Amino acid sequence: MVERDTELAIVDEALDQLTGPGPDAGGALLAFSGPAGLGKTTLLAELRRRALARNCTVLAARGGEQEQSQPFHVARQLIQPQLAGTSEQELRAALGGWYSIVGPALGLCAPEQGVPPDPQGLRDGLDWVLTHLVVKRAPVVLVLDDAHWADPESLGWLAAFAPRAEHLPLLLVVAYRPDELPAHADAFRTLPGRAGQRPLPLAPLTPAAIATLVREAVGAHADDAFCQEAWAVTTGNPFEAVELTAKVRGKGLTPVEANAPQLRDLAAAQRGSGLVARLERLGPSTVRFAWACAVLGTAIPQDLAARVAALGAEEASDATRRLRDARILSAAAAEAPEAEAGLEFVHPLIATSIYRAIPDALRVALHGKAAAAVVDAGLGSSAAARHLLETHPENDPWVVRTLREAAGENLRAGAPEAARRQLARALLEPPDFDERAAVLYELGCASLLTEPANTVNHLRAALAEPSDDPALRQGIVIRLAQVLAHSDRLAEASESLAREIPYTQDVRARLRLQSEQFMWDAFNAAETDSPARSRRLARLADRLTGRDLTERYIIGLRAWDACLRGEPVDVVLHHAGRVLERPFSWAHEDRGFEVPVLVAMAHMYTDRPGRAEELFEAGTAEFERHGWRGAHLSFAYSLRAYVRYRRGRLVEAEELARAGLRLAERVGRRTPVHWYAIAILLTTLLARGRPEEAWELAREHEYGSPFPAAVVFPDSQTVYAELLLSRGEVQAAIVELEAVDRRLTPRGIQNPAWCPWQLHLARAVAAGDPQRARAFGAASGIGQALRVAAQVAAPEERAGLLQEAVTLLSASPAGYELACALAALGTELRDADLLMQAVVTARECGADGLAAETTDTLLGLGGALPCGLAWEDGLTEEERRAADLAVRAEKEPVPETVVLPSPDWALSAACRKLGTDRTGLRDALESFARSST
Repeated sequence: MVERDTELAIVDEALDQLTGPGPDAGGALLAFSGPAGLGKTTLLAELRRRALARNCTVLAARGGEQEQSQPFHVARQLIQPQLAGTSEQELRAALGGWYSIVGPALGLCAPEQGVPPDPQGLRDGLDWVLTHLVVKRAPVVLVLDDAHWADPESLGWLAAFAPRAEHLPLLLVVAYRPDELPAHADAFRTLPGRAGQRPLPLAPLTPAAIATLVREAVGAHADDAFCQEAWAVTTGNPFEAVELTAKVRGKGLTPVEANAPQLRDLAAAQRGSGLVARLERLGPSTVRFAWACAVLGTAIPQDLAARVAALGAEEASDATRRLRDARILSAAAAEAPEAEAGLEFVHPLIATSIYRAIPDALRVALHGKAAAAVVDAGLGSSAAARHLLETHPENDPWVVRTLREAAGENLRAGAPEAARRQLARALLEPPDFDERAAVLYELGCASLLTEPANTVNHLRAALAEPSDDPALRQGIVIRLAQVLAHSDRLAEASESLAREIPYTQDVRARLRLQSEQFMWDAFNAAETDSPARSRRLARLADRLTGRDLTERYIIGLRAWDACLRGEPVDVVLHHAGRVLERPFSWAHEDRGFEVPVLVAMAHMYTDRPGRAEELFEAGTAEFERHGWRGAHLSFAYSLRAYVRYRRGRLVEAEELARAGLRLAERVGRRTPVHWYAIAILLTTLLARGRPEEAWELAREHEYGSPFPAAVVFPDSQTVYAELLLSRGEVQAAIVELEAVDRRLTPRGIQNPAWCPWQLHLARAVAAGDPQRARAFGAASGIGQALRVAAQVAAPEERAGLLQEAVTLLSASPAGYELACALAALGTELRDADLLMQAVVTARECGADGLAAETTDTLLGLGGALPCGLAWEDGLTEEERRAADLAVRAEKEPVPETVVLPSPDWALSAACRKLGTDRTGLRDALESFARSST
C-alpha cells in the first residue's frame, strides 16, 4: 500500500472505534472515491484483512457492470453467505415474520403466491435482517466495492440504511467512481460522520511512489529516468503501474533510461485496443472464453463460461490458464478445482475493455447463449433475464415465457422495477397474438407503483387487444380503474368500469365490476348522480346475502353510503355487522383495502371507535405480515390516529399521525396518503391548542388548493378551513367552506358526524342547526352540533343547548368534544365544578390549549386547580360497575323534551375508555373481557 498512509490511518481509526471499549466505541461510514485504477479495491482488501485481524465479521460484496439489472444482486452477496447451510426451519426461526418478505429477495426461498411486499416493506425487512446480523455477530465490517455498479434495489437500500451505521457496531465502507454513482446513492457523498471528510478521494500516486513500485517489481537498480517515464505513461495510476512493471519483468527489459521509450508501447498494450490485440495473440478459443466470461460478469463458473464459448472442459481449462498467465483473469481461486473455481477479471477495466471489444452481433448472440445456459444449469429465469435484456427481438416464444416468469418472480419478491424492464422487453419480442393482452396487463401491474401514467397506457392497450379470456379482461378493467382512482382521476375510473359492465356476460363477474364502480363513485366528490347511485346501491345491497367477498364488499359500501348521508346509526351498524360476520381481509390478493377501511370508519362515526380500533389493529397487523409498509401502512397509522382523535386521546393521536406522516413522506408528497396524514395531524394539533404549529406544518407541506377530488376523512378542504378559522381568517374560511358545500350538498352528503363543514360554516356566519345530526343519531355528532349551535344562539338559549350537549357527550366516547362542551357550559353558567371537570377531561385528552384556557377561567372565578387526578387506561371498579348497571338497565332513549339529569361521570369515563356510546356497552364490555383474559 504505497502512499496510502492517510487512508489507512483513517481505516485504523474507524476500526479502533468499532472494536474499542468506552463511550466513543461505535460504527461509522467510510466512502472512498476515485477514477478506475487508483487502488480502491486494493485498499478495501487491506481493510478487510485488518478487520479480520481484529476478529470482526466481514460482509463483502461487489457491484458488477453486467449484473446491474439483476435485483438484489449485491444484497445477496452480503447476506446469503451468513445464512448459507441453514435449514428452512432455522431460517424461519432466524428471520421470524420477515421470512416470506425478504427470503425471496435474498434467494433464500422461492416467492410465495399471493400479495407481494411493497418495495418499502422489503427495505424495512432488509434493514431488520442486517441489523439483526450486526447485533448478533458484532463487530461487523460491511464492504461494498464498485458501488456505482450495484443494482438499484440494493444500492437504494444501503444508501438509506447508511445513517444507522454510527448507531450500531458496524463499519460500513463503500468505494465508487464519483462520476458514475447514481443519484439515489447520494447519501454516500453527503453523510457526515466520525471519519471526517466524506467521501475520501484517492489521489494518483506521486513519481516517488511509482518509482518505489517499479523498483520493488524489477529491482532496486531501476534508474530515475526509467521510473520517471513509468510515472508519466501511467499518470500515477497504481493499477496501470503494477501491470506495466509485470510486463517489464516478463519481457526481461532492463530498467534503464535507454529502454524508457518502450514503456509507452507496453502501457498502451494493457488498455483498449492494445489489450484486445494482446488477447487475440492467445488464440481463438481463449478469446471466445474471455468473451464468454465478460458476458457472464463476476464470480463466473468455469463450466458455464465453457458452454457459452462452445468449448470442451479441457479447452476451457487451457484458456483459463492462459488468461491467468496473461493477468486477465484472476488466480485468486487457483487452489480450487478449475471446474469449481469462480473466475474473476483482474480488474473491472479489463472486463469492460474485453466486453466492449466483442463484435456487436456476436455479443448479442453470446447473451442469448448465456440465457439458455443459466436456465439449463438450474439458475432460474431471473438469472437468464438479465442476458435476454441484451438480445434483439426475434419472435421467440421461449424468450417471452422466460421473461414473464422472471418478472413474476421479481414482482412477488418486491422488485417491480426489474419486473417492468423484463416485461417491456418481452413486449418487444413480440409475444404471440393471443398472449399480448396478458403481457400488457402484467406490465401494467409491474408499473403501478412507479409509473402510474404509463400503467394507464399499458392497461388501455391491453383492453384494445382481442382476448378470449374473460377473467383476464376483468382483471385489466379492475386494475385500470384502480390506477386511475389512485391518480385522483375518479370519474375516469368509474367510466372505465361502466363501459365494461354491459358487455360482461357472467353474472358474478358483472357484480364484481359493479362493486368496483360503486366504490370509486363513493369517493368521487364530483359524481353527478350520487343520490341515484345511492338508491341503486341500497336496492342491490339489501337483497344480497353476503355469500362471497363481492357481495360483502357491496354491503360494506352500503354501510359507508348510509353513514355519509346521515341515515340512522342503526342502519349503518346493521350493514357493517353483516360484512363482519366472517373474517374480512385487508390485504386480499385481488382486492383493494378501501372497503375494509370504510367499514371500520363507519363504526367510528357511529360512536363505536373502540370497535374501529380493533379492526384497524387487525388490518395493520395484516399489512405488516405481508410487507406492505408504504402507503398502506401510512393510511393505517393515520386513520388510527383519527380514531384516537375522535375518542379524545390526542397525545396518542399525534404520535400515530406523525408516524403515518413519516411513512407517507417515503411514498411522496402530494400523494393521497400524504394528504390524509397531513390533514389528520393538522386536526389533532388544532385540538391540542397549537394552531401556529399547525399553520407552519401546512405551509411546509404545501397543504392547500387544489385539493384532491376524493371524498376522504377528514375532508381536506374542511380541515384547511378550520385552520383558517383558528387564525381568525373568517372570510377566507367561508370561501373554502362554501366550496365544500358546492361539492357535497348536491351529493346528499350532509352528515355532520362525518364532516363538520356545516358546523364550521355555522360558526363563521352565526347560524346553526343540529337537526341533521339528530337524524343520524350518534351522540357525539349531536353533542358537537349542539355546542356549535350554542355558540351562535341567543344568550337565553345557550345554557339549555350546552346542557343537552354535555349530557349526550358524556354518554359517548368523544372525550375531546365533552371537554369542549363542559368548558363552554361552565363558562356560560360560571360554574366552578363544571369548569374543574372540563379541566380534568381536557388534561385526560391532551387538549393542552383548552385545559390552559379553562384553567384561567376557573381561577378567575376563584376556583381551585384540580390535582391528584390521573387518567387510567383500564376500567376502574367504579367504572365497570357503572357500565354493568347501564347494560342491565337497558333503558329506552330519553325523549328530547325531558330535562336530562347531570351525567354519571363513572359511566361517562367507561364509555370513553371502551370506545362506545351507551347502546354499544354490552358488546364493548364483552370485547374488553376477552382482551383482558
